[in-house]
Amino acid sequence: MDSRYISDIAFTPSVKNRQEEMGSRVAYQNMAEKRDWQTKITEQLRFFISERDSFYMASANADGQPYIQHRGGPKGFLKVMDDQHLAFADFSGNRQYISVGNFDENNKVHLFLIDYPNRKRIKIWGEASIITNESNLMEQFIDKDYDVPIERIIKIKITAWDINCPQHIQQRYTLEEIKPYIDKLKNE
Repeated sequence: MDSRYISDIAFTPSVKNRQEEMGSRVAYQNMAEKRDWQTKITEQLRFFISERDSFYMASANADGQPYIQHRGGPKGFLKVMDDQHLAFADFSGNRQYISVGNFDENNKVHLFLIDYPNRKRIKIWGEASIITNESNLMEQFIDKDYDVPIERIIKIKITAWDINCPQHIQQRYTLEEIKPYIDKLKNE
């Protein structure tokens, strides 16, 4: 993609036309000129990822048919490998293989990570690769508390990422986050 700005990964010519029509193009052009999206993992992003216990992953087949999948695990199951790569274990599951099949045809991937209590979300665009034969890498993802075989590692090279606005994110809390408060109330 020949782009002037990193954010052009999402702001394609047709998107820019629609922004122009709806009156928001100038604001997004100014944003790109002042603070375009990032391509490297910062300490802020590294910390944000380490605190997530789930994310949503979008893929699309060769015809462009999209598919979204929820991925969950213990905090930090999505690992930062270096300043441009993320990875996670793909455990044996329902055996549909839609995402990995899509990656065989179209390796473009999008991750959507949400911090519900703090009303923050991060969008990550990238390219996925499937790793099945690197035992040293696979060992980094073994979870002693989760006795399900790892079928593969999905590694993602980040193309761009951005923090999205908190508007419309409803605060939600996990049981782990509210349990101390519940316990305190029970003990009073």
